[in-house]
Amino acid sequence: MTKFLLAVHVLAAIVAVGPVTVAASMFPPVARRVLAAPPDGSGTGTLRLLHRICRVYALVGVVVPVFGFATAGEMGVLGSAWLITSIALTAVAAVVLGALVLPAQSALVEGRVANPARLAAFTGVFNLLWATVTVLMIVRPGSSTGA
Repeated sequence: MTKFLLAVHVLAAIVAVGPVTVAASMFPPVARRVLAAPPDGSGTGTLRLLHRICRVYALVGVVVPVFGFATAGEMGVLGSAWLITSIALTAVAAVVLGALVLPAQSALVEGRVANPARLAAFTGVFNLLWATVTVLMIVRPGSSTGA
């Protein structure tokens, strides 16, 4: 059962978090180009698509911690410091995405005032948090893998 839960957890992370990370990273430069170009509407379609990818895959991404908790429970590592740190960083990443990145993207898509440079910084923080969680999941200090 542990292998199944771990496989679903890892696949969900790749399939859900990967697209959010890439689409969120692409959004600020596209937004800067759209804001600098004459208002012909051609770039807004790309912004809408990137924003939709971020929103949809963020919702799908809820599967990642759900199966992560199930896997950790099966492995008996719920009290491990590396896992608690990963959980905390995941929660912070979710807050950054939900409270900072997605609302700023919405504002830009809807033509409201928003700062693409600030959005890029929020996106960078989100990506850095996920990269840190990924490294912790691979390295797992004190793990039984012997690595």
